[in-house]
Amino acid sequence: MKRQPEAAWKQLPNKRRIEGTGNPFPRKNRCKGTKKQFPMKSRIALFLMSLMLLASLSGCGAKVTLNVFNWGEYMDETLLEKFEKETGISVNYKTYDTNETLLAKMDAGGSSYDVVFPSDYAISEMIKKDMLLPLDFSRIPNYKYIDPQTKNLSYDPGNKYSVPYFWGTLGILYNKKMMKDPIDSWNVLWDPKYKGQIIMKKDVRDSMGVALKRLGYSMNSTSEAELRAAKDSLVEQKPLINGYYGDEIRDMIANGDAAMGVTYSGDPMDLYWDKSADFSYIGYVIPKEGTNVWYDAMVMPKSSKHPKEAAIFINFMLDPDNAFQNSETVGYTSPNTEALKKMREAYPEIFTMDAYWPSVEVLKKSEVYVDLGDVKTLYNQLWTEARVE
Repeated sequence: MKRQPEAAWKQLPNKRRIEGTGNPFPRKNRCKGTKKQFPMKSRIALFLMSLMLLASLSGCGAKVTLNVFNWGEYMDETLLEKFEKETGISVNYKTYDTNETLLAKMDAGGSSYDVVFPSDYAISEMIKKDMLLPLDFSRIPNYKYIDPQTKNLSYDPGNKYSVPYFWGTLGILYNKKMMKDPIDSWNVLWDPKYKGQIIMKKDVRDSMGVALKRLGYSMNSTSEAELRAAKDSLVEQKPLINGYYGDEIRDMIANGDAAMGVTYSGDPMDLYWDKSADFSYIGYVIPKEGTNVWYDAMVMPKSSKHPKEAAIFINFMLDPDNAFQNSETVGYTSPNTEALKKMREAYPEIFTMDAYWPSVEVLKKSEVYVDLGDVKTLYNQLWTEARVE
């Protein structure tokens, strides 16, 4: 869930383009006449050129382009170049900012996406609506590297439709230079002394979830009374916040544009690995009330026109070297056991950091978002009211 504005992705040029140079024969040889005007060598050359043209056109027509739809800044895009070079399959890579954006696209019929990367509760909804293709694991042998602890979770029992991609937590990213007190609770986001220095997440489940958790409720509450209390809490908070943002939160905190913001665990890790950034004044905390533990996965929509090639792409992303490179680049925790071994060897210190490897105690107090069913409409209504009141 590394979310950022859509990166520009240009497809590689078609190296099989035919460079036509016109008719190979002088005009005088193309007029009516005897066979001498078309010598045998010329006719053979013409025939061979025709065969080459047909073969080239046939190859161009058979070239597959996968439509991949992912969260912003949630993949090392050099891996896309590597995939294209290794397989000859092109990738049309586009990004979105929230699960709700993805679900709205899918509900509207979508665009022939071949691989998408929804979160847990969104996967549940997509399964319920019969939007996904069952996976052919015979085409995904690298699935053997997936940690058993990230398989068979409630959003997709049996992993019939999904392959884990990354997992992480929701927490508070903060600038130590601008904070006056230690942080250990969601309540700090309602502290008047930080007026104008607080950023909330531009996401209905995350902002409503934080408000619910702060009040002692479940982040998956379906109680109208509890949801209205969470909405009132956000309205109360509104005069204190800098605004609701997405991927900008990481840089705003790092640059000192705000003191703290609700964001995902990959953001502090991204700053940790950014050699140009001073990580010493960056902090990330999972509040004592608990938080959301999320799982994102790769799935194939029924709109996919290339399920075979989509499986090849998923298998490529599960290669241990590729999974390690991807985790190192985007900052999130990989479910790939071999990639994690490589990560422990390269960066043993990050396994003491809650941003990358949260403790068992933290996980026990946390929740995975579930599909809300019809209550989702009430969430969206209250979320809209909270932002406009």
